Amino acid sequence: MAAVLQQEEVVIVGAGIAGLATSLALHRLGIRSLVLESAPSLRVTGFALATWTNAWRALDALGLGDALRQQHQRIYGVVHASTITEQTSAEVPFSGNGHEARCVQRKLLLEAMVNELPDGTIRYSSNVVSMEDSELDSGCLVKSLHLSDGTVIKTKVLIGCDGVNSMVAKWLGFSNAAFTGRSAVRSMSIFPQGHEFGSKFLLFVGKGFRVGCLPCDDKTLHWFFTWTPSTQEKDLLDNPAKLKEFVLSKLQNTPDMKKFVENTETDEIMSSPLRYRRPWEVLIGNISKGNVCVAGDALHPMTPDIGQGGCSALEDGVTLGRCLAEALKKNSSAMGSEEIGKEESAMIEAGLSKYAKERRWRSFELIATSYLVGRVQQSEGKIGTFLRDHLLAKFLAGLLLKRTEFDCGKLISY
Repeated sequence: MAAVLQQEEVVIVGAGIAGLATSLALHRLGIRSLVLESAPSLRVTGFALATWTNAWRALDALGLGDALRQQHQRIYGVVHASTITEQTSAEVPFSGNGHEARCVQRKLLLEAMVNELPDGTIRYSSNVVSMEDSELDSGCLVKSLHLSDGTVIKTKVLIGCDGVNSMVAKWLGFSNAAFTGRSAVRSMSIFPQGHEFGSKFLLFVGKGFRVGCLPCDDKTLHWFFTWTPSTQEKDLLDNPAKLKEFVLSKLQNTPDMKKFVENTETDEIMSSPLRYRRPWEVLIGNISKGNVCVAGDALHPMTPDIGQGGCSALEDGVTLGRCLAEALKKNSSAMGSEEIGKEESAMIEAGLSKYAKERRWRSFELIATSYLVGRVQQSEGKIGTFLRDHLLAKFLAGLLLKRTEFDCGKLISY
């Protein structure tokens, strides 16, 4: 069967948070993109994500903030407690200091972005198997993407938002994301009559584990549990029923958390190993190269310990959309068709380089902070747990909030 040839201005691989945010940012600025998603439909697994001040600034820039605020309860503080001392180690309020936090259901976030995109933007069941350099008649450099169904797509810009196992990141020279040795269990607990949990982020730390809970709305709670599984405990990762029993066994001193986990349906429990990009790789690696770049987990996979994975993906989308639209709009308005070619490629490369420069240090500090906070909060030794429970709890909560103060800026019409 002959290959189907298709030409696009911008192709984004992956319809996750970063991919859809980038596509929507470009759409707001008048740039069409095609999003290739390997799954047959929108991937809504993942339950929920903490959405901090920096993410709400990005969502406001995308025009989604107000609608999502109406669907999710505001969180007014974080309570940090120890299962060892059975005492509160720190309590940090959010009110009065400009911080905004909610726990947003991933499904609602993705659907909100999809609903704002033009029909036909996302092409499902589209698996990229290889890519190569080629050139248009005008002299503009393009990437030729070969899909598993035989389709060949030529694109002037290729953006990899294809997750932690990103093919595009590998093409740019990044190594595979490293395993931390830790794992996470996540789920939702639904109370049809209301949970009466309140409006705070509750975090318990114990000997070698951390467990927390955040309200999404007045009936839905998102909870998580992280630990370093032993060789024997690794067998639990594929067995939700045993995972639930294991988590409950760790919560004898936390009756509230135990109630939330007990209320969770077994088939709604998901586990995964925690991976991250080594921070120095982001500092020295190629975030962009020519007409190719990466965003989201393809760029900065990080542990969930400060809740910035999804937030930073939204930042990426706004920043990338702005930088790329500036390059493409300047190109189309400043040059006639006879001049388009190598100069167009240079403009695109400059736009992606600007994006990479803006996101490099931010990605580094988020990965490093997440890793550090997770290691300290999940301490097992006597000295580590003492320092964590008596001296470092408030510092770590303050560090988490410090990373939420970032402003990715607004979308500017060129």
